[in-house]
Amino acid sequence: DIFRIMTTQKKPNVIFMLVDNIGWGDLGCYGGMAPTPRLDQMADEGIRFQNYNVEAQCTPTRSAILTGRLPKRSGTTFVPLPGQGDYGLSPWEYTMAQMFSDAGYATALYGKWHLGDVEGRLPTDQGFDEWYGIKNTTDEAGYTSYPMFHETGYPTPQIWESVKGSPAQPVEEYNLESRALIEEKITQRTVEFIQRNAANEQPFFTYVGFTHMHPPFHHHPDFKGKSGGGQYSDILAEMDYRAGQILDALDEAGIAEDTIVVWSSDNAAAATVGSAFVGSNGPWRGVFASGFEGGMRVPALIRWPGKIPAGVVTNEILATYDWMPTLAALVGEANRMPDDRPIDGVDASDLLLGRSESSNRDHIIFYGSDGEVMSAKWKHIKIVFRYAETFDGPIIKPQFPMAFDLIDDPGEKLNLTSQRMDMMWMFGPAIQRIIALEKSFSEYPNIQPGQEFDGYE
Repeated sequence: DIFRIMTTQKKPNVIFMLVDNIGWGDLGCYGGMAPTPRLDQMADEGIRFQNYNVEAQCTPTRSAILTGRLPKRSGTTFVPLPGQGDYGLSPWEYTMAQMFSDAGYATALYGKWHLGDVEGRLPTDQGFDEWYGIKNTTDEAGYTSYPMFHETGYPTPQIWESVKGSPAQPVEEYNLESRALIEEKITQRTVEFIQRNAANEQPFFTYVGFTHMHPPFHHHPDFKGKSGGGQYSDILAEMDYRAGQILDALDEAGIAEDTIVVWSSDNAAAATVGSAFVGSNGPWRGVFASGFEGGMRVPALIRWPGKIPAGVVTNEILATYDWMPTLAALVGEANRMPDDRPIDGVDASDLLLGRSESSNRDHIIFYGSDGEVMSAKWKHIKIVFRYAETFDGPIIKPQFPMAFDLIDDPGEKLNLTSQRMDMMWMFGPAIQRIIALEKSFSEYPNIQPGQEFDGYE
């Protein structure tokens, strides 16, 4: 059991690799055509999730992972537009990084943050000992390529670095040239952090926020033409290679068996017929933020040699906000989960350790970037209250909610509401869970974007 594991060895290290906008069907182990041998190997060495669910945009997913809470609670349901004001995690939120830091871990973030871009809301204000990367979105790499950008007065995008207790400092301009090289630099710093802490026998938590596959797409020169496909596949090849470099660093340091590694995506692919975006969401209907399965399910892998069984593929539901309580349990720090606020995540560690066939999660409520419910999934029954057909298209609200059976109809093609009337019972479990959540929101009022929040009364 967990107690026995933690009393017979030092605390395991944790590496959480998060990529940007990888579709469910992009990796080879999920049926993709581009070669991803290192991630396919990682899947063989651990667990591959078929039913891992994310939030509507980058900011809400990252918020949920790091807090174990629904983004609606934290005021982080959307990605702010330039000039829209302060956003991100309130300093009051207790993050995964703070949990690991309080447990004696060295902590670092290398890469994308996207949870606040002002002092007080940066990674080293939220539990990370050190950080190198970008404050906001990879979109910013293309800003300076437009001549009129310089007339806006908007700050030139930068790559930043900081250590806990000191203000962040710009390292270099974030533009199309540095965008092509940033994954290499993120990986180099991650590998150095692994080596440093392995040498010191210091347990560590590393959150690696890769920028691929987010536009603007730009090749690292070493990977141009390497995949046998086009630009997207070449960049996938680099993404796979960088994950492999991090896994190799664990082997070289002799700590692979002492390290839990998670790899996942923050959002689905935005691929729409006729658009400039590519990628695959596999057999699922819908794209990024659509409310259909294609906008919710993304690839996710976890490996811990000798502890997490190898070669497992699971259809159990898992959500972004489940990572914090699950990892806390795996490293023996479940008692550090805060009890002064609602935690929406569940502990799925028994599933990961092969002691249970259940993740302890039976439903997902998917919110749009406007903070309102798009759809809800209870077991294999899916209810769609609102949806979008493209990532930038209008949100459509049908007169009656749509209902789908994801076993018989995984592509959400046959709306049972329009086919028969003896299935209205399907709405019940979803509506009951939404009502329960709304009651919780009333008891614990949601933090508003940018709000200075001191706690619940």
